[in-house]
Amino acid sequence: MLKLGIIGTGQISHEFIEAAKLSGHYELHAVYSRSLATAQAFAQDYQNVELFCDLTDFLNSALDVVYIASPNSLHFEQAKQVILAGKHAIIEKPAVSRPEQWQELIDLSIKHKVFIFEAARNYHEVAFDSIRQFLEDKTIWGAHFTFAKYSSKMKALLSGEEPNVFSARFSGGALMDLGIYPIYAAHTLFGAPKAANYKAHQLENTIDLNGHGSLIYPNFQVGILTGKNINSHLPSEIYTDQGTLTLNSIEFIKSAVFCSLDGEETILPIQPAQHPMLEEAQAFAHILSSKNQLLYEKWLDTAKNVHENLFAMRQDAGIRFEVDDDKKTLS
Repeated sequence: MLKLGIIGTGQISHEFIEAAKLSGHYELHAVYSRSLATAQAFAQDYQNVELFCDLTDFLNSALDVVYIASPNSLHFEQAKQVILAGKHAIIEKPAVSRPEQWQELIDLSIKHKVFIFEAARNYHEVAFDSIRQFLEDKTIWGAHFTFAKYSSKMKALLSGEEPNVFSARFSGGALMDLGIYPIYAAHTLFGAPKAANYKAHQLENTIDLNGHGSLIYPNFQVGILTGKNINSHLPSEIYTDQGTLTLNSIEFIKSAVFCSLDGEETILPIQPAQHPMLEEAQAFAHILSSKNQLLYEKWLDTAKNVHENLFAMRQDAGIRFEVDDDKKTLS
């Protein structure tokens, strides 16, 4: 069993703990929060868990792997500390604010002989294997992927506050928080695009509330719709020379139905997991036990390409984070 540590006491951490337990590969060992009272409140329903408000003490405890789910802009520095402590790191998406940070984490993890993972849960869904296989004999003509969900923090934003998810200081916004899912889906199914663009409805601090983007491939485009101040109930679609494949969602996929050009329907055998985060928890544990370097390097490279897309889309829309430096651009 992998001894699991948690940084970040939001709901997403509870969800990962539940998925980790269901996988049978992890046991919760320790929780870190800047406030001991917050750590105690978070861990009240768990048994035999060490609580820390000092990060060094937390990382010196008997941990194998640490799940990081703090505000986005804190991920990079906390992940570095986890790696330097010789622990494996699972970093909730977006793992970093800028692409060069991801490369720095890769280099540091190699030096310290640990694994790092970006927890973008849909990337590890088995459903995508079935979808890829179904599309093998078809020519892709385009796609449109949607993920927009009204944020629970909108009330605070509308009352004049600046929640972390809408903050330039904490690298927030719809693209980074939710748009990353359709981008990962496109990479999973079609590989890395040649270019990416994005236009958004933005706050005065430049952070996006919602937006439309495109991933540009040599022979087709993938449209992206994302938002945190709107709800979308649209399905996602993949257009081919033989018909259209409709997915109920771009993450935690429960159904995939193909309608041929002559109207005949084919239902793909999609079996959703018991929990939305179960498959990624299983995937990370598999790499930690098997040391499958080829598969692992593929994941690292995909994350690198995704973050290059995110950065290009932010630049196109004029979305700026406090971590950004005008003197730094992607080469």
